[in-house]
Amino acid sequence: MKRSLLAATLGALALACGPTDFNKNDPGTIPFDPARPTPGGSAVVTPYTGSDVDVLGAQLTYPTGIELHRKLVMRTCSGTNGVCHNQKEYPDLHTPGTFVASIGAPCNVQSGTATGVFDRCERLGDRFRFVEQSFKEIEIGWFELIRGETPELDPKGTRPDATTVGLHLYLHDPVPVNQDRINATGTFLRNFVNEQGNVQELAFASYDTNWWVLDDRRHLFAEVRENQRDTVESLVASGIVQGDQNRNGTYGARIAGNTVPLIKPGKPEESYLVARLRGSMGEQSVPGTRMPLANQPPNVQDMLALMCFIEGLDPNTTQWSLGSSIDYNKCSYSANPSALSLAGSGDTWGARVLPILQSNCGGCHGGENPQGGLNLLGSAHDVYERLVLKPSLQKPTLNLIQPGSLDKSYLFLKLTGDGSITGSRMPINPLNGNSPLPQEELTSIENWIFLSGAVEN
Repeated sequence: MKRSLLAATLGALALACGPTDFNKNDPGTIPFDPARPTPGGSAVVTPYTGSDVDVLGAQLTYPTGIELHRKLVMRTCSGTNGVCHNQKEYPDLHTPGTFVASIGAPCNVQSGTATGVFDRCERLGDRFRFVEQSFKEIEIGWFELIRGETPELDPKGTRPDATTVGLHLYLHDPVPVNQDRINATGTFLRNFVNEQGNVQELAFASYDTNWWVLDDRRHLFAEVRENQRDTVESLVASGIVQGDQNRNGTYGARIAGNTVPLIKPGKPEESYLVARLRGSMGEQSVPGTRMPLANQPPNVQDMLALMCFIEGLDPNTTQWSLGSSIDYNKCSYSANPSALSLAGSGDTWGARVLPILQSNCGGCHGGENPQGGLNLLGSAHDVYERLVLKPSLQKPTLNLIQPGSLDKSYLFLKLTGDGSITGSRMPINPLNGNSPLPQEELTSIENWIFLSGAVEN
């Protein structure tokens, strides 16, 4: 009865007041002006009409950036069902949008090991100072957390070293304090750009503990007690930017003009993506395994398309369209495309055989833990010394390369799939099985071993 009376009373009030229309013109619109990026316009170019078959082939196969992504990048870098450069691994290259996003993007500094970071990919490190001290903050070169609880230490007795359990910071400059051990709050600072485009400093983390100043006073050690473990783990998880991430003493970002992106518009030779395919940037070797890891390396026409695409990107804009035609007619690399071959030319060690081995096999046989203990990356002389007249681990009675003898060169037997080998023919695609070398490349290796006597120079 009470509910019925309440409902009737509310109904009468609604009728008495009548409908209220606060916005008779457009009651459902919320004022909003979205800030959407403007895609770059598509450009049409004058086609190449010369006679070079590689230029004509590249122009036919890869007329636009879209075709370059679909036929080359997807096949070489971002295919293999998510294993390489899809959403799981930086850089993500599996869609046209993510490929465009790699233009001007930072190099990959998530290599998994310190030695895998290229100096020219390093960024300015975060900075450190003590809250209780007045010195200017110092750039962090690198850090290492040795997990566990710090043992009892004493300035007059047991002191920490580089192997002591705790947090180690290695800085660009010496810490200007007199004490060797202080109880203080260490603050970690980073610059960021706000919405107004101004650079601001942010203290993003801090840690209060006993700090030790070691070695040349560029090495700070922070004690970690049982009740501080979670705090230190959170600090490390915050992503401290390291200015000398590869720990070689060179702060790459401090060198003017040194930093390079994944793809640098107009500058293929300064694009890290190209350098990982080549294994070098100019005269500098690029650390890490050669790319692609699980697919055939790009051929001359593939490389020409990639180089001309990057060279044609306008460095004065921030939006690019993959729908634009690649300008092979004006591209400087069209003058001599054969120079782009990752497999080199001729039948000599340095110009042909080594590039073949490194571009096809260096993905697995390189780095700190090469497959089968065989490292094919490094200088021409170092790799030569590892192969010629050196016994095979699989068949110690045979050398990897025996000058003048093909049937006693175990590496050549592996490359040709001879019936006497142990295991599979090389190179092998870890996903799809064997990926034998083209016959012309096998012939070059054969000529070098048999006719040239496997000479180094």
